[in-house]
Amino acid sequence: MTEASLALIRRLLVERYDELKRRLTRRLGSSELAGEALQDAWLRIARVDSIGVVRNPGNYIFGVAMNAARDRQRTADSRTLSAAEVDGLLEIADGAPDPEQVTRARSDLRGLEAILRELPPRRRAILLAARLDQMPRQEIARRFGISLRLVELELQRAQEYCLARRDRRGE
Repeated sequence: MTEASLALIRRLLVERYDELKRRLTRRLGSSELAGEALQDAWLRIARVDSIGVVRNPGNYIFGVAMNAARDRQRTADSRTLSAAEVDGLLEIADGAPDPEQVTRARSDLRGLEAILRELPPRRRAILLAARLDQMPRQEIARRFGISLRLVELELQRAQEYCLARRDRRGE
């Protein structure tokens, strides 16, 4: 077929777009897929320099569009997960704690709070400043007006007391 015939096919695609889209929609069951198939058909026909004998240009365009739609569906199907792949994804461990773990953690936290309340106020404040607020030892010493050595000693005593009380609670 000549370049003039190829131009005729391109022109028919534009002129009969709505009709072709309706036919494709009925055949494919999706207006969106029909539109995408016609777009792909336009691109395929635009890339061709020459074609053989075409007896019915409308049917030729329809066939190119159907082939494009099939290619799209094949591509989409290859991206679809198999049942085994879906099962594998469902078996991924949930990082969230289960209710039992939440209950245990809350109980542990209440126990730690109770132990901390048993500490002398300054010792508790020094421990919380060092561990919770991550305050440097020098700043703790300056804030409480005590020596760096005394900060270290209070921290050590607070930690030893908390560990001993925790161990006794666990028994």
